[in-house]
Amino acid sequence: MFQCAKCGAQGCTQGDLSKTLAVCPSLSKELQEKCGQAFQEEENYQIAHNAALVEAEGYGKKTRIEEILDFIEKMQYRKIGLLFCMGLIREANEVQKILEHRGLEVVSVICKNGAFPKSFVGISDDQKIVGCSDEIMCNPIGQAMAMNAEGTDFNLLLGLCVGHDTLALKYLEAPVTILAVKDRVTGHNPLAPIYLAQGYYHDKLYK
Repeated sequence: MFQCAKCGAQGCTQGDLSKTLAVCPSLSKELQEKCGQAFQEEENYQIAHNAALVEAEGYGKKTRIEEILDFIEKMQYRKIGLLFCMGLIREANEVQKILEHRGLEVVSVICKNGAFPKSFVGISDDQKIVGCSDEIMCNPIGQAMAMNAEGTDFNLLLGLCVGHDTLALKYLEAPVTILAVKDRVTGHNPLAPIYLAQGYYHDKLYK
């Protein structure tokens, strides 16, 4: 079983595979041959090539939204899907304006599309956030299927809940990236508790 998070050598980052754990994905010839073949597929090759350019050009200088815009330009994507949470509708509106300012066509779909009640997936009133019988559930499958129907070239996820993003990623047909994930407690900075895992958040994370 691979355990890269516990590897102190990280020989792969230096191109020196003599410095690895005994069980290492870099040492799996079959796995890496499949990866090499996959990278040679046209779309994968273009994505990897342009991602490397974006990384080099923006490293430590550009924000994620700037890098996304650069990537979209390099890939020559024209129709962009924006799957967003209703709690970030102001942010979604701004993102759509930015994309349109760049001459892009934007398909934006809110999480509550379809207006399915939470009872549709077996949630009782006492399991709901506000406890009302008509509380509407998020519909990430609908968001993804809407993007597929519209034929988006590239999709952005903005603030979808844990699990909802899972379903969106499962059903989206075009390539996708994450602009931001949701963390209501930290102002959408989910790494904050990780940085504090040996401090203030220790008892919550290691209980």
